[in-house]
Amino acid sequence: MAEVLIVDSKEAAGALVADHIAALVAADPQFTLGVATGSTPLPVYQALAAHAAAGVDFTRMSAFALDEYVGLAEDHPESYHSVIAREVTVPLGLDPARVHVPDGTGGDVATAGERYEAAMTEHGGVGLQLLGIGTDGHIAFNEPGSSFGSLTRIKTLTEQTRVDNARFFDSLDDVPIHCVTQGLGTILRAGHLVMLAFGEGKAEAVAASVEGPLSAGMPGSAIQLHSHVTVVVDEAAASRLQHADYYRYSQANKPAWQGL
Repeated sequence: MAEVLIVDSKEAAGALVADHIAALVAADPQFTLGVATGSTPLPVYQALAAHAAAGVDFTRMSAFALDEYVGLAEDHPESYHSVIAREVTVPLGLDPARVHVPDGTGGDVATAGERYEAAMTEHGGVGLQLLGIGTDGHIAFNEPGSSFGSLTRIKTLTEQTRVDNARFFDSLDDVPIHCVTQGLGTILRAGHLVMLAFGEGKAEAVAASVEGPLSAGMPGSAIQLHSHVTVVVDEAAASRLQHADYYRYSQANKPAWQGL
């Protein structure tokens, strides 16, 4: 069972997760963090930036992104190269050479997944992977129907995902149709998965992922296959959880030594 932590706000969630990551980096300056995009992880990055301003040295930390659009130039403001540079690399003072994002451009895009898998393997993998979850249960860009054993590959985005992401673009027509994404099998290789979700709109997907059956139709349920998962949600996102009282009880009685 995943550990579920129910907090008062997304800011509280961001501080909780950032404190844990900062401690990991302090213990191992070459720690590798798996970074996600979208609005969900922003409170974590903002809290990490505060740690950087307070003196935590992230310059030797490495990062691997979950995904990238196909067909956007790397300097496009909504490419995930640009988003991660803007939200993670610069505020935390990371070395850009240590920040890795899939290649969604160029004539060899068909091999982008294989090349990214090789780079992650050569590096030694990810210590902690941040995850959000879509309204349809997708994690990274693994849409419903994705195999639990899938690796980094080219995927076609659902219309719902494109609609959800259209707020970042001038129009829906500008949202790419394809992406390069880590597979569910790739994500499950990380040492620790931390899934964040905020708001009533994510409540159904959170409940299905944490408490529902394993199903390719609910990609988020793949987290049930991992031995170390922490799900951090606000009250609204927790509203469909059947065992919320137990999660609160466990959280209140959590041993101090256990960590996140």
